[in-house]
Amino acid sequence: MSDKFEFIDVEHAANTTNTQPALPIVKMCALMEVSRSGFYEWRDRPASATAHRREELKPFIVKSFENSDGTYGYRRVHADLADWDVPCGPELVRSLMRELGLEPCHPKPWRFCLTDNDGQAHPVPDLVQRDFTADAPGVKMVGDITYIPTWEGWVYLATVIDCHTKAVVGWAMDDNYKTPLIEKAIAMAAGNQQLADQAIFHSDRGSNYMSSQFARTLSRHNLRQSVGRTGICYEVSQRRESHPPLLSEPCLKVSLHTAPIVEPVGNAPCFQ
Repeated sequence: MSDKFEFIDVEHAANTTNTQPALPIVKMCALMEVSRSGFYEWRDRPASATAHRREELKPFIVKSFENSDGTYGYRRVHADLADWDVPCGPELVRSLMRELGLEPCHPKPWRFCLTDNDGQAHPVPDLVQRDFTADAPGVKMVGDITYIPTWEGWVYLATVIDCHTKAVVGWAMDDNYKTPLIEKAIAMAAGNQQLADQAIFHSDRGSNYMSSQFARTLSRHNLRQSVGRTGICYEVSQRRESHPPLLSEPCLKVSLHTAPIVEPVGNAPCFQ
């Protein structure tokens, strides 16, 4: 019943501010099948303790949400309120955030399709067979591309990882994922460490990795090209696990910066 009374009150207030004549409250009560006396009693009734409590919590919730640059969900906002000695339940925080229209940012489940080649005839074997280990540095490397949402648009990060040291030995970033991006990553890897003769570079079957232009780049660096099977997510996940923890939550920190500030450093987890 209170929902109908609230609807009548909102509609009456909205219509009185417009130039169009408002429907009389008597007419709206009749349309909603409620009594006029019941509406006036509801409107003149003092706010309940629950309503006062909800209004008191809203500034704290807004403060926590704004301090996180719009990234905190109701669980983290609830944790902030607990740290501030503001007692409330997580579901109450969730309800109030929905009422206030506070929606945290989060990575979108969206991907480009990068598994088509350029139509050139150059079959590439799988020289790794899911063995992501190596006896020495510069013998076997893997690479992949990931994309990161920032406030200036998407940033595409190409990495080259040594299978022995698990270190990111080469990387490059740009606002696109074309072949020159991965060529820069390969060039950095070749400059950062001594590559073995006929070393292996393994990747997925992305259109840029399968291009004849990239094949010529690998040939110039005396690298053998290796690719996995189409649609095998496990090989991609092996390499993407190696991206730094900073990149695993792009909406929290990476989205606050421009592309040149996001720099992968350190060692990657060991694939065992």
